[in-house]
Amino acid sequence: MSNRLKIPFDYKTKEEFPTKLMDWIGDVFYDILPEHGYEIREEQIYTAFQLAGAVCDKKVHLAEAEVGTGKTFAYLLTAIAYARFSGKPVVIACASTALQEQLAGPKGDIQTLSRVLGLEIDARMAKDPRQYICDERVSGAGGVFGDTTGSDEINQWLANTTKGERSEMPHISDRVWRQIGWDETMSCDACSRRGFCKLVKAREHYRPARDLIIADHGIFFEDLWTRDERIADGKMPILPNYSLVIFDEGHKVMLPAAMRAGRKIDKEDIDNIILSIEEIQGARTSLVTIAVALEQASSKFFEILNHCVIDDEQSERLAIRIDDELLKAADTFHKALDQLLLEIQIEEELYIEALPESTLRTFEIQIERSITALARFSRNKSREVITWVDKADGSFWVVPRNLSNMLDKHLFQKKFPVVFTSGTLSNEGDFGYFIRTLGLREPSRSTVGSPFDIEDQAVVYLKNSSAEDSGDAKLSSKIKQLISLLKENGGRALVLANSLNEVRKIRKKISSYQLPFEVLWEDEGERGYLVQKFREEVSSVLVGANFWEGIDVPGESLSLVVVWQLPFPSLDPLIEMRRKEAEEEGLNPLVAVDYPEMGLKLKQGCGRLIRTKDDRGAIAVMEPVIGTPWEKVVMGALPREAKIKTMEHREI
Repeated sequence: MSNRLKIPFDYKTKEEFPTKLMDWIGDVFYDILPEHGYEIREEQIYTAFQLAGAVCDKKVHLAEAEVGTGKTFAYLLTAIAYARFSGKPVVIACASTALQEQLAGPKGDIQTLSRVLGLEIDARMAKDPRQYICDERVSGAGGVFGDTTGSDEINQWLANTTKGERSEMPHISDRVWRQIGWDETMSCDACSRRGFCKLVKAREHYRPARDLIIADHGIFFEDLWTRDERIADGKMPILPNYSLVIFDEGHKVMLPAAMRAGRKIDKEDIDNIILSIEEIQGARTSLVTIAVALEQASSKFFEILNHCVIDDEQSERLAIRIDDELLKAADTFHKALDQLLLEIQIEEELYIEALPESTLRTFEIQIERSITALARFSRNKSREVITWVDKADGSFWVVPRNLSNMLDKHLFQKKFPVVFTSGTLSNEGDFGYFIRTLGLREPSRSTVGSPFDIEDQAVVYLKNSSAEDSGDAKLSSKIKQLISLLKENGGRALVLANSLNEVRKIRKKISSYQLPFEVLWEDEGERGYLVQKFREEVSSVLVGANFWEGIDVPGESLSLVVVWQLPFPSLDPLIEMRRKEAEEEGLNPLVAVDYPEMGLKLKQGCGRLIRTKDDRGAIAVMEPVIGTPWEKVVMGALPREAKIKTMEHREI
């Protein structure tokens, strides 16, 4: 290819490339980086060599590297060289927009590596389409923001932005964004701005990338599941052809894979369609009749569905008891949607302009997606799908059960290298749970601990398994112990619970104590704001259920992590399916699913404590561990080489 960039080292034949790649990686880590002030980390170099060997052999590789290893540089070197060797970009799929920015932003890791190596790296971000405005919706939203706080600033931004990316206006509310942001149910085919909108410009920017495309997990799986269909329809896939995919925070891939493979039905969308039809002056009788029938069928279905929900305070996804009544309501709902779709298509053929063509096309897409969801749900009495109700918005989700088979067909059988990297892929080097979950076949794997002096930096306090109080007495006893821990440590603590309900219980009990530091509660503020305040107010305490991973608070602001509850998994339908699959394989679901899930999440939580070589602190587990059936799992999740003491012999 004429536009192929030069490989940063010389090699004569393709067979020689792997050896020369290893030599170059060694030169970078042992010579070049130290000249720029970077320390030599054997764990980092080992990870880099293992990853490079697997990529050159086109394997699926699991690279577990704990905090402080520097796994980003470890995989970036191979990614850059392999992209140039293959003539196709490498996709690095991140778990969040923040991680994308951390990699490819103005002062990110890629720019740093580019400067240090004197190498021009062509890396571009492919963000979730939902992060961009829809020009058509913006032009049709005139006057919507007149009474909105900050409306002048929003309108000025909309008039001048070239990217139309939400990150340019981070304080814009969800309510406003829903009116102007791109939506997957919008009909782009019928759009007057087709080919010239902000989203198309964003794709035109990242598609020619020659080295790296920094995507997120969601956009990667959207491309993966739709790729063959888009090509068959004569459309370009979302991502260009690539030679290698690296999943950063690879332990998080299954949820975005499921959600992008699934379909959801939002009652609000159905109600909006019905309302639009009812407002048509002189609408055809058959159209109005089916709209009325759909309203009845939709209301009945969601009424029965809500009665079938299994409440679980820990999970954002609520499981459903599926019975004949629900299946019958789904069938009636399905038939009403089928009939409405036919009436809308007749409306289009008659060229009736009661509703714009783009609106009708949007309705068609929403209806077709709902029909697909209900068809999957009803087939074989829902045995082939995973279903749930989203706790936040009440939407109904239907996801294929055979996700591991889909991954195998669409990804692993393609015979190009795939890397999953994270600090938590195994428990004490056992990758079995992760391998079973993804349906992998003999992947290569590597694991390294943290390069920090954990023995000197961290101590863990555990409770013995013994007869304890129960109910309110147990809670009061734990609260007294928690207060003692916090006071002894002078605040500076992160308290991890399993649910917001448990957070509220702690707050209620703790309110009678006079504490010399501020306590921040997850349910009383935006997550990012709370973490920032926790960093800045050194003596503060942060209590929450969703801080087990993804927060980085190095330094004196965090020197105590309190595990209020061991993070055993909830009744989340995705976990429930893994339990059923374990049973079908003759395994004990408690041992095969619950223990590994708990261990991996606990490992993430403990990882909040030591973020740099200068950090010091303690981890206190407030539930019994020693002498319990899960003692080995917990011990495997704790920081390696950390000193272990009983709660009674603590010295915080």
